[in-house]
Amino acid sequence: MSKVTATRARPLSPHLTVYRWPITMTMSILHRVTGGALYFGTLLVAWWLVAAAASESYFEFVNSIFGSWIGRLILFGYTWALVHHLLGGVRHLVWDTGAGLEKHTASRIASATVAGSVVLTALIWFAGYAARGF
Repeated sequence: MSKVTATRARPLSPHLTVYRWPITMTMSILHRVTGGALYFGTLLVAWWLVAAAASESYFEFVNSIFGSWIGRLILFGYTWALVHHLLGGVRHLVWDTGAGLEKHTASRIASATVAGSVVLTALIWFAGYAARGF
């Protein structure tokens, strides 16, 4: 009897282009990413505070960096990460009570977290510009 050498077509495991990530999984990953980003952002806040304590010229230097377009973009991202992580923490706190664990409810809360973080970040920055008179 001869040995069969034909290769059988094996099914492929789901790939990123085939498998659609649920919003709850995406939010879990994003919660961890924003937590990591907050470490970096907190170093920037500490740098700003050290500059304020060091000297006026050094503070003006650091303030000019944060006031540039790239600095403001980084601060905007830090604000969003902070708000998003905060709302994600509230979401987890709600889940810890046993509420909102049904699939459709968890997905709605996850979507509300994204929308809420974007809206609150925009409101924070708008309020900041409005307080300075644009």
